[in-house]
This record gives sequence, structure tokens and C-alpha cells, in this order.
Amino acid sequence: MTVLELSFPAGRYHATPWGRHVNEGAVEWPPSPWRILRALIATWHLKADSTIGEPLLRSLVEKLSVPPRFHLPRATTSHTRHYMPLRNGEPTKVFDTFIQIHEGDPLFIEWSAALNDDERFALKTLAERISYFGRAESLVIARLIDDLPQGVGETHSASEPLSNFESLPPRSELVRVLAPAAPAAYLAWRNQFEARAIADLGPKPTAAQKKRLSKIPSDILAALHADTGDLQADGWNLPPGAGFVNYSRREDAFAPATRPRMSRKGPWPTVARFAVVSAVAPSITQAVSIGDRVHDALCKWSDQGRGRATVFTGLDAEGRSLPGHRHAHILCEANGECDSVTHVTVWAPMGFDDIACLALRRLNKVWGYGGHDLRLILHGIGQPSEFADCKLFGSSKSWRSVTPFVSTLHAKTYRDGRPKLDAGGWQQGSAGHDLLRHLAAHPQGAGASIRQLEERDAPFGFGNRNLRSLQFQTRRQGHGSRGNGSGSAFEITFTEVVTGPLALGYGAHFGLGLFVPV
Repeated sequence: MTVLELSFPAGRYHATPWGRHVNEGAVEWPPSPWRILRALIATWHLKADSTIGEPLLRSLVEKLSVPPRFHLPRATTSHTRHYMPLRNGEPTKVFDTFIQIHEGDPLFIEWSAALNDDERFALKTLAERISYFGRAESLVIARLIDDLPQGVGETHSASEPLSNFESLPPRSELVRVLAPAAPAAYLAWRNQFEARAIADLGPKPTAAQKKRLSKIPSDILAALHADTGDLQADGWNLPPGAGFVNYSRREDAFAPATRPRMSRKGPWPTVARFAVVSAVAPSITQAVSIGDRVHDALCKWSDQGRGRATVFTGLDAEGRSLPGHRHAHILCEANGECDSVTHVTVWAPMGFDDIACLALRRLNKVWGYGGHDLRLILHGIGQPSEFADCKLFGSSKSWRSVTPFVSTLHAKTYRDGRPKLDAGGWQQGSAGHDLLRHLAAHPQGAGASIRQLEERDAPFGFGNRNLRSLQFQTRRQGHGSRGNGSGSAFEITFTEVVTGPLALGYGAHFGLGLFVPV
């Protein structure tokens, strides 16, 4: 076994995967085996060609051409954005994404290859003379070690190569990285490629065709020497002798590291607020869909092997629904100049325990259904009084719909089609009737009155946009008891001042039936 240890003094690893543009924000993790061997060869050319002969380097590279096993330290992704001047003087914006590695944790690269004494000396010499790995910003200290340190499995996650038909391990994701072919496989490919190329040349090949054929590297060491710019100019979409290898990586490889916390004193926090960042921000009309995705993500992150957190599932240990609607409500806000979602607020009157708080801190992204992924930036976890900028926690006697109220009942009619009316003149099972039923169960809802807003007036206002109920998603497939209405807008007047949040009706835990103080 051969083990190489890489430590990053600056705590950052900068590297863009093959075929991706630097401004895409993609980052290579684990590092590609192709990059590792190229770094060793570059170091040999610059700092060790007089110490290590080319035959010894060739032997070393051929033995290290098998895909290694990685032991990845705790890490997360981050980026900077800045302007960089070009030669013509005009600046260009650079999006620099990098891996932020946990302080003091090295990366371990483990090969199954057995090296002889000369090869170990060559690898040790080259490793000690590497000054950066990846881009020039990635300062590195590399060294050859005899074996993996004890307890590495507790602090690092393994990333292993997979065969084409091998299943992924549980709780892992697939990553494709560039790797060199084995020497024998490369020679077989080269012979086949040359045979096909000669057959395609015809009786009178052009000078350019002959030149390209003559530039095919003779072996894997020569292939690793090839300049990327020359390869692209010659029309290669992959370097000769290189191919993508599947690796497994833990699905929480970039989860923010947490530090032990002292036991919390006082009441549990009841609010977590996130800012939403996306290349194309979603509309508030998709609130129930966004809430559903955030809910699924929180359930996943809170599962510590003992089941998902009750505050997110709304179920007790026996799988029964909790009474009183005190579990998490996931509420979307559109506080900008249009109807784009700017914030997501998670509110749970029962409070978030330590496991739930950890899940909230780990939540940083939800997938974009048919669009762009949504980045979630945690503003804080605390009590409603700590979020003065959130109007959902305001106080007022008058409250107005910000998302449609959807009835959980079906409207009732007589056999001749006439509506069945309640004592207040509302059709039984209608949105107005159901809203009054919910208000009667509210601690301060006694005596409250409601007024239904006209849909033709587009009652839902967000900045410079006004929307109707029909423009909102108002259904979660296969979940909850829902009436057959499309939703309605109301204004509620209480007999005393009420403090929010106020969300009622079908989908109230996912952003529907949300009211704000007038």
C-alpha cells in the first residue's frame, strides 16, 4: 500500500473539473487521479529531473496509474467574486469556487500498488517538492507516509472507484473524475486508434492528417505530458489515455462542520430564517412546492439513524399526527419588487431541539423542480422577537391573505343544486365557512369577522405585481384533506390585536393560507 498525505496550509483547494469553465462554479472533489500524476510530472521537470531518472519516473507513473482510494476530510464549498483586468485593460468578473477544508485535516490518497525502494524514494522526493496542487492558490504540503493514521475513518469519509455496473453505497452520490488508463490498456487503445486512423486517411492523406497521427503519445507518460491547449487545438475532447472514472462520495460531503455546543438554557428556538439565492428566483406562486422540498430536505438532514425529527414530520413515535399544529410551518416570502421568493421562514411553536437545529444549519440547498436549484442561506435560529424585519411576526387586528386560503371541506348543496348556507350566510364547506371554522379554534379567534376579496381585483400584491388565486399552486399530490376549490383571498378582522404568524387551511404548513398584518 502507498499513501500520500496532502495538507493545505490555507485551508483551501482550488481545482476546476475537466471540461468545465472556471466561472461555472464547479469544483473537483475528490481530486482527479489525472491531476495527481500531472502534478508529480510537473514537479519532476522543474525540481527533480537531475535527481530522478526518466526510466524511474516512468515506472512510478505506470504503477500509480491505477485509480486510488481517497480519504476526504470534512469540507464545504465557498466562493469569491472579483474583477480581474485583462491585457486590453477591460476587467472581467471571475467566479472563484473552492473547497474549504476543516482546519488541520489532511487529504489521504491510497494506492494498492506496491513500490520498490527506488520508486518510494522518487515519490517521496517529488511529493516533498510540490508547492501547490490544483490552481496556484492551492498551497500544499505533501508527504509520503507508511500507513493511514489510526481513527481516520472517524474523521474522514472514504471515496472509492466504482465499476460501471456497481451500485452506490448507501447515503452516497456519484462523482466522475478524470483518470489515466493503465499502461497495457493505453497501448491497446493506441494501436486500435492508429489502425482506424490509417484506414480513414485514404490513399492520399493530407499533411495535417499525418501530423495529427504522428502526435499521438507513445505511452501513458507521454500522454500525461500533453499540453491542454494543444489538445483542444487538435480537436481532442479528452486527453489521449484519459477517461472518466466513477467514484462514490458521501452525500453530505459538503455539509458545514458543527462544533459541540453547550446545553441550551431557556426555551428552544421556534424560528429559522433563510435567504433564497437562485440564478432564476422562483415565484411566490410556487410556495407550496418550495415548502414541500424544504420539508423533505429537513426530514433527511434530521435523520440521525433514529428516525426523522418529530418537529418536521408532525408525527409522534407511533406515527400519529401531533395535535394543535405546533410542528414546523415552512413559509415563503416575496419581499422584493416583484413576486420572486426572497426568504423562507421555518416556524414551529413546539420549538427546535438540538437535532432539529443541526438539520436547519445543514440545509443549504433544495433541488429546482424543472428549473434552477435554490440556495438557502441561514440568517439565524432564534425567537420571533429576533427577526424584526420579518413581517409575518407582526401584530394587528386586521390581517390580509398573502397566499390563497384553500378549504379542507367540500361545498354542500341540496339535491336541486341550491347551496346549503350556515347561520352567517356562507355556503357550508366553502372557503369562507371553513375559514370561520378554523378561526373558531384559534385562541384569539372568537368574534372575528372575515371579508372575501374579489378575484377580479387580483388581490395578492407583491411589489409591482398583482396575482389571482388561480395563478398559485394549491395542491400537494397525495397529501392532506383538500376541498375542490382553487383558493380564495380574505381579510380577517379580530376583536383584539393578534401576533403572527397566521396560516390556516389546507397546506398551511407549506405556505398556503398565509396572512400578513395590514
